[in-house]
Amino acid sequence: MNLITLVLLAPLLAAILILPLRRWPEAIALAGIGISFAAALGLLAAGFSGTTSQVILPGLPEMPLRLVATPLTSVLSALVATVAAFVLLYAVGYMGKDNEKPRFFTTMLLFVTAMQTLVLAGDWITLLAAWELIGFSSYLLIGFWYGREGVAGAATRAFIYTRSADLGLYIGIFVLIAAAGTTEISVTLNVTGPAAIIAGLLLLIAAIGKSAQVPLYDWLQRAMAGPTPVSALLHSATLVAAGAILLIRTAPMLPPQALLAVGLVGGITAVVTGLIALGERDLKRMLAASTSSQYGLMLVAVGAGVPMAALLHLIAHAAIKSSLFLGAGVFQHDRDSTAMEDMAGAGRARPRIFAGFAISALALAGIPPLSGFFSKDAIIAAALTTPWLAALALVGTVLTGAYMARALHILWAGKPRATSSAGVVWMGAGIAVLVVLAIILGAGFPALEQLLEVELPVSYLAMALGLAAAASGLALGWFVPAAQLLGPVRPWALRGFAIAGGFDGLVLRPAMAIARVCERLERVLYNGVLAIGQSNLELGFITRKSDEQGIDAMIFGLVRRTIAAGDRVRLLQSGLIHRELALTVIGTAIITVVLIAAPMYF
Repeated sequence: MNLITLVLLAPLLAAILILPLRRWPEAIALAGIGISFAAALGLLAAGFSGTTSQVILPGLPEMPLRLVATPLTSVLSALVATVAAFVLLYAVGYMGKDNEKPRFFTTMLLFVTAMQTLVLAGDWITLLAAWELIGFSSYLLIGFWYGREGVAGAATRAFIYTRSADLGLYIGIFVLIAAAGTTEISVTLNVTGPAAIIAGLLLLIAAIGKSAQVPLYDWLQRAMAGPTPVSALLHSATLVAAGAILLIRTAPMLPPQALLAVGLVGGITAVVTGLIALGERDLKRMLAASTSSQYGLMLVAVGAGVPMAALLHLIAHAAIKSSLFLGAGVFQHDRDSTAMEDMAGAGRARPRIFAGFAISALALAGIPPLSGFFSKDAIIAAALTTPWLAALALVGTVLTGAYMARALHILWAGKPRATSSAGVVWMGAGIAVLVVLAIILGAGFPALEQLLEVELPVSYLAMALGLAAAASGLALGWFVPAAQLLGPVRPWALRGFAIAGGFDGLVLRPAMAIARVCERLERVLYNGVLAIGQSNLELGFITRKSDEQGIDAMIFGLVRRTIAAGDRVRLLQSGLIHRELALTVIGTAIITVVLIAAPMYF
């Protein structure tokens, strides 16, 4: 069996098996994701040996569906499988007492299958189908605890925000297919001219929605209503990564005008959401704002024309952010809250979990020799060719250090409390592997450069600036309160830099108002149609009544009288000869009398 098929079918079949059985969901899920993980690593190994593979399926006329394992897609597939495998391992402990485990693991496996399809898609139709499926799956996962207050609203908000930007993907794909005459992604990347500019900007819109960039970043913080494993997977290598992956894969096609827009959106997002994270009062929401900021840095690298730097940070960030979210989930289990004020001292109660959380936080800040240092260095080196991009990247790096140091300080301050050991072995195992990856992944970056045949820019200035920015950010976040660091922008940061109500005020609420007006209009039309129908029914009742009591009564009465007259006349026809003769004589006499008397009157 082709390894591509195995990567996709293993989790999908496991998901299908869990639903009817509703037994051993953890074992089936781990088996499915384990096989997919092994197959994805096999694809990556084949890529290093110079082997590529593909699966072609029937599709539209002359437009077959393709799944391809190129060096780039193999790296992305291995990334998704690795993070998903250890997040699900963690979920065995986290969801241990939840009665809806079968539904949870089924939806998670469906989500992983959709993401693997997205990264391995070789044509736009397959990619679009996978894009839609990850949006639907994420809606189900964010709203998993739909009975809790605010959960359904958070899931709906995430769905509406991302769907509002998906129109860019639809139109962008149409432009590329029309220009290239094929749905094959690799061929459409050769499109140039106005079509490339238009398509590039439209794909950027789609990426803004999925990767929570300015101005569509608010939904990601509200998506924390789902279980912690969902947050870890969404923020690291799946849903939110889809936008960045889209731009990384299409970077060879993007003209300078589109690259400028990509870099601008990414740089602004890195700073704006970094400030939001610094002022956030909830640990998981802080990590969510951080996700938007880090994906903003990836877009900076793409905008600077070095998508390889964005890819390296995508890989490092996946391990780092998933371990941070999983660590936060352990603290949440202990304190039954994610509010910063309730988290004080949570790290002291779990020193091993805190140590892993701290290592990942330092990696995200960009401290050597952790993986985040190498990926941040590559981004800053790429951005140095454009001063304003470099400035935004450095400010984003300072803010990263500041908000991560603030989180560490809060988790370590205060007194520890008693903790529960339920499920902690599974959770700790999942975190441990991801933390190790956050440490060592940087050592594998040169091999990836060789695999993808891309050489990153090397700059000692970028290394010095990045390290200085990370260290200063950590120092500021640890020693200076966030309120002082934010200064006059703190009120703006606390309300998410929403202008005129933000996206809610400018788009969502007006859209809902229009929907309500349309609903009222529909009800008016519906009631009008019902009124007309009621009038017609009443008219029909009156007509039927007049027909039954008028015309029908008259006709039936005439019929009855005719029948009665016939009955009387029939009595005269007795068949007796003497009676017939008598009647004849009587009739003749009457006629004779009439004839004799008639001349007297005329």
